[in-house]
Amino acid sequence: MIYDIPQVGKIEIRNIILDLNGTLAVHGKIVPGVKERLKKLKELGIQVVLFTGDHRNNADKLCQELGITFKKAKSREEKEALLLEEFDPEYTAAIGNARIDNGKFKAAKLAIGTLQSEGIHTEILKYIDVLVPSINDALDIFIDKSALEATMRA
Repeated sequence: MIYDIPQVGKIEIRNIILDLNGTLAVHGKIVPGVKERLKKLKELGIQVVLFTGDHRNNADKLCQELGITFKKAKSREEKEALLLEEFDPEYTAAIGNARIDNGKFKAAKLAIGTLQSEGIHTEILKYIDVLVPSINDALDIFIDKSALEATMRA
């Protein structure tokens, strides 16, 4: 999907890399509304992948339920390396809430932090481009082109 950002230029997003705990799921449960948004993103041609250390040991089950790919990464260095090895950072967005996400935030073209009930680590603030209240808001930014374009304009 190509977003034409006023005074910035075009950004093309082909991949979205998600975090699990505190982002896609809160207290071990998928946030209501996420499944429908992930389906819409796939229809728009955006690949969605989950990078997680799988702290709660439920990532594989949740990814099967959501129809997305799961890649295990137990540290910020592993998340960054995985993104750089398997995806073109120029076309990749990252969404997360924790310090472990800083690796993928640094590598991705666009980084979005989510502020949900499990909180955020303040260190991510120096690596993210946008901060939103929830995972649904983060996913909606990619579904509604004008939302991302308005938020990112210079």
